[in-house]
Amino acid sequence: MSTYIYELGVWPRFQWRDETLASQLGAVRHHQGRLIGRMETLGFPLRKEAVLRTLTEDVLKSSEIEGEKLDEEQVRSSIARRLGMDIGALTPVDRDVEGVVEMMLDATQNYAEPLSKDRLFGWHAALFPTGRSGLRKIVVGDWRRPEGDPMQVVSGPAGRERVHYEAPGSDKLEAEMAAFLEWFNDPPKTDPVLTAAIAHLWFVTIHPFEDGNGRIARAIADMALARSEGSPQRFYSMSAQVRIERNAYYDILEATQKGNLDITPWMTWFLSCLDRAITGAEQTLAAVLRKARFWERLAGETLNDRQQGMLNRLLNGFEGKLTSSKWATIAKTSQDTASRDINDLMRRRILVKDPRGGRSTSYSLIVTAADALRAVAAYVRAHKSQTAWSAAHRASDAEKTERVTRIEAAADALDELAARGDKISYREFEAVLGQLSDDGMHPEAQLVSAVAFVLRRER
Repeated sequence: MSTYIYELGVWPRFQWRDETLASQLGAVRHHQGRLIGRMETLGFPLRKEAVLRTLTEDVLKSSEIEGEKLDEEQVRSSIARRLGMDIGALTPVDRDVEGVVEMMLDATQNYAEPLSKDRLFGWHAALFPTGRSGLRKIVVGDWRRPEGDPMQVVSGPAGRERVHYEAPGSDKLEAEMAAFLEWFNDPPKTDPVLTAAIAHLWFVTIHPFEDGNGRIARAIADMALARSEGSPQRFYSMSAQVRIERNAYYDILEATQKGNLDITPWMTWFLSCLDRAITGAEQTLAAVLRKARFWERLAGETLNDRQQGMLNRLLNGFEGKLTSSKWATIAKTSQDTASRDINDLMRRRILVKDPRGGRSTSYSLIVTAADALRAVAAYVRAHKSQTAWSAAHRASDAEKTERVTRIEAAADALDELAARGDKISYREFEAVLGQLSDDGMHPEAQLVSAVAFVLRRER
């Protein structure tokens, strides 16, 4: 039988090797400061958009770690409403989504307030508004009860379960949580980033609730990270990075909980994961700037509410392909109206039709010249074989294969142009079109026109 960390005589006197963590901690602090500095240059509206994106991702991914998938638009609407942001028509929000959002915002926006037993009970009650976890009735807004002992984290099919961890008995929870809360509200002179790592491990090791311990542990860590920055504005998501590294997260957690009180390996992993989360925030920044540039370039265009709403959905990260039927469903309109909306946006070179149409016709959003170039490249790849063989029907198979290779190389050239971002000239695009024309490939006029239109707009 395993011995767990809380069973050791000097629990919870955690130890770690400062000399091992020093360079990592320094790098994290440097990257934190640089990211916050960059975000400060954006201006208030774009910063709020970045915060909205980050918090939305944080809520979604923290729930995904536990195997629960929330509706992204509901999460986004709930956060926007609570932050007083105008994002157009708000999506109706389920109670369970509201609860997760309420907990996360309380942890990060009110980070300076003490963490108390009642506050934790409120978070837990918000996570489980029906008093059930799935179909199972649980104790909500209170520590777990003796009838729930032993509290085990298990995996595997019935009869062959593997016990990863067994938490302290319910009779110890009051004292354990009192010690944790006293420390969290008045920690020794430890860097607040390290406090976040310790708090996460300590809380999830106590495992005081019947369910929801992981999500609350991550909220507590986010609260400590907000304290480390002295700001409620969140520009990176630790939960999103943990979701990516979920297996490693569970492995290091289990190893630490079955180890000794030298938690240096856990701290090392936490700092590495946090550093990758901060680095990954560049994607959030890029998405915010991309969205801002898009609407700046459409200034003066008259779009109806359905079009504005759907374009914002696409800019926020639309899951799957956009089709007219999805448009009709989401915008709550008829198929004919959806088709008219889409055709209007295609006429304006805002949307383009994806290759391989027919009954499954889908559309892509064109924000930048790079998007338009990638759309042309996708068309070229989708039609390369058909073009090569039909344009050279008297040629040998070897010659046709060579033609396919040249067309593929031209598609690669388009991707290379797209990768250069803003440093693209129409003359270079024309040169690739000439190569394609020599091999009988003529991309659809709407795609070529979209490239030309966006390049002119970006000048």
